[in-house]
Amino acid sequence: MTFPATRRLADALVIALIAGWTLWYLADTVSASSRVTNLIFILPVAVLLLGLCGFEALRLLRAPAAPAPAPAAEDDPEDLAGTLKVMALFAAYVLSAERIGFDLATCLFVGLYLLLKGERRPLIVLGYAALFGNLVTLFFARMLPYPMPMAWL
Repeated sequence: MTFPATRRLADALVIALIAGWTLWYLADTVSASSRVTNLIFILPVAVLLLGLCGFEALRLLRAPAAPAPAPAAEDDPEDLAGTLKVMALFAAYVLSAERIGFDLATCLFVGLYLLLKGERRPLIVLGYAALFGNLVTLFFARMLPYPMPMAWL
């Protein structure tokens, strides 16, 4: 995979920021309390995250550079229209969640989004919308400290 120079710089900056934040958080945790019970979750995650940062940095250094792509002559009107449709769908989702229930609104949003993006197999649209919508709803219902309006859950 080839990367233009600006992309390589941006990726390197993100990797450095993630690694730096991880090191700061780990140091702050150790300074607060270096007991094993306090570090049992943070230390393995920090080591894993720093390892992933190192792996990505090596991959970025080994990837050959590519020339920067030429800028587009003008914006694609179809892309703008698609973006506006997704924004309208999301606005409808947000405005309808309280009225029809968070679970039903989430399932409808996911299904309509799949249709908008070109998925035409009804079993995939209905199955994914139902499964993902209900899982997200159950997750948020358990995570948030206040009750949410629901249609069936």
